[in-house]
This record gives sequence, C-alpha cells and structure tokens, in this order.
Amino acid sequence: MKVFHCDHCGQVVFFENTQCVACGHRLAWLPDLGIIASLDDAGDGTWTSPAAATQGARYRRCANDVEHGICNAAVAADDPQPLCRSCRLTRLIPDLSVPGNREAWQVMEAAKRRLLQTLIALRCPILSKQEDPERGLAFEFRADSDHPSEGAAMTGHADGVITVAIAEADDVERERRRKQLHEPYRTVLGHFRHEIGHYYWDRLVRDGPWLEGFRDRFGDESADYGQALQDHYAGGPPADWQDRYISAYASAHPWEDWAETWAHYLHMADALETVAACGLTLRPRRADEPALDGRRIGAAFDELVDGWFALTYLLNNLNRGLGLGDAYPFVLSSPVIEKLRFVHDVLADPAAG
Repeated sequence: MKVFHCDHCGQVVFFENTQCVACGHRLAWLPDLGIIASLDDAGDGTWTSPAAATQGARYRRCANDVEHGICNAAVAADDPQPLCRSCRLTRLIPDLSVPGNREAWQVMEAAKRRLLQTLIALRCPILSKQEDPERGLAFEFRADSDHPSEGAAMTGHADGVITVAIAEADDVERERRRKQLHEPYRTVLGHFRHEIGHYYWDRLVRDGPWLEGFRDRFGDESADYGQALQDHYAGGPPADWQDRYISAYASAHPWEDWAETWAHYLHMADALETVAACGLTLRPRRADEPALDGRRIGAAFDELVDGWFALTYLLNNLNRGLGLGDAYPFVLSSPVIEKLRFVHDVLADPAAG
C-alpha cells in the first residue's frame, strides 16, 4: 500500500478515508490510477481533482457511496457503469433490512477494494462476469440461512465466483472460528486473498506452461480434492507440515497449498510496498542482526524475502513489547520460499494475463 496525501492541503490520508480531516475535501479511490485523490465538486454531479495524474478528468462517486455510504471509490464520468471497478464485481449482497448486514457488507467491500489495489499493482487480469462470463470474476456475500436445510454460509470459490460468509466480518465470531480451527491468523482480507488465489490458479496456471512447474513444487492437483479435505479434517496435517507448507491447511491438497501461498505472497507484497513508500529503515547495531532499507526493496524475489525477514523480525519484537501476540506467526522454510518464488515468477510472466 502506498502513502497518500490530500492534493489540496498535503495532509496524510489513508486508503479507507472518505474525507480529509485537515481541510474537509472529499477523498476517493481512483482504481485505474491506484491513488487516493481529493476532489472538487464540479456542481453537475461530477468531480475533478487537482492530482496531476488525473489530467483534469471528471469523475462520479460510486453508486454504492451515494446510495449506501459503503464505498470510497470514484468512476470516470463517461463510464456507463454506476458502480466502481470493485463494487461491480459484487453480484450478491446480504439482506440490508437485517440489522448488522449493512455494516458487514461495508467490511466486505473495504477488504475487496484493498485486494484489488494489490492486484492492479501486480497487473493481474481483472474482468467481471458481465465482461467475460466464462473467465470473469464475481463475488457473493452471503449470510447464514434460517432454513435448517441450508445452514451456515460457506466461504469458497467455484468457476470464478468467490463466496464470503458475512459472519467473518464479526470480529468475535471470526476469532471463535480461528480458535476452533487452530489457526494462527484469520482476517477478512486474508479470506479474499486466499479465494482469489484459486481463481488465478485457473487463470494463470491450469492451462498454461506453468502447470508442470506447479506440480513439481506443490504436487499433483488431480488428486481427489473432496477426499483430501475429508482426510485433512479427520486426521489433521502431517506432523512435519511446517517443513513444507506455509500453513497446516496448505497440506490438505495442492490447490489449497497454492491458495495459501498465493495469499501469503499478496500479504508480503502489500506490506513491503508500504515499507518502501514510508522509507522505513532498520539499522541494527550488530552486523548479524536483520537490516532493512525500504528504498532498496526492488522487484527481485530475493530482495523481497530479505526485506520480509527483517520487517517481520521488527514487527514481532514490537508486538511482544506491547504485550501482544506475534504480528507474523509463520515460519518460512526453504520449500515454502521456493513456492513463494514460483508465485512471484508466475506474476512476473508478461503472458500471465
């Protein structure tokens, strides 16, 4: 994530902000430019921005902002779509007449916008089901059903449709599920990153030249997926899973290994872009301790990993000093690093789209 400033007064602003706290100007995410820009009301339902990157273009507020106040993105004034690039990917929302569902939907959309900011920066192909019914992407945000035959909403992916249970927006419920499943880490954004990994396996790996390399590192995905999940939940992960996988769940099946590794790579990419944007530097007093210079984190994978080890060393020490658990409760073994390298190489492939 980049560091943003109000174009009118220079105040630091954040990705989710809708208004500058210093000068009061409206803020909006401009997806195609990857920036948060401050806006001026043109008086005819459109907005302009002094941000140089906009080149005087006019914008409209996303209809989900105007009607529901749950989005901070803008749409080009000549775009026939009323929704922004992120909101138009959503094809099902929960019943807003039910208390709490609007707030849950807002959490979902905020996480999705942050996901898209990373995907756009990584130049991943992003098309909606309306644009490409066969290979496009759609999101459904589902609530638990009151009907006994339907039960709880499940988070998952199938044929480009990502379903996220809105119960995950409740911090207490999400923590209960994390403990129940013995997970070290569980976030709404993490769900989005994981499920989009399944989508991009279909888009970038399944039918292309990367499939054999995938099988060399992750295993044979033709193994029965349903049976693999049953075995995982019945018997748990192998005792040595940390030697080969980023998480216990990754050991269930090669598809889950890929999705967990992909999600982790996005996790790293977002955090390290923030490090670079902030100019964070870590200069230890001893030569054998981790060092970090955000200005030198480039596109090379080894540089990313070196920067990541230094950053997580700092984050975990800071958290422990505050009496909190580790901000980064993972171990990157050599096989896991090579899997992350594979994700990096797939994303760097000019033909990946």
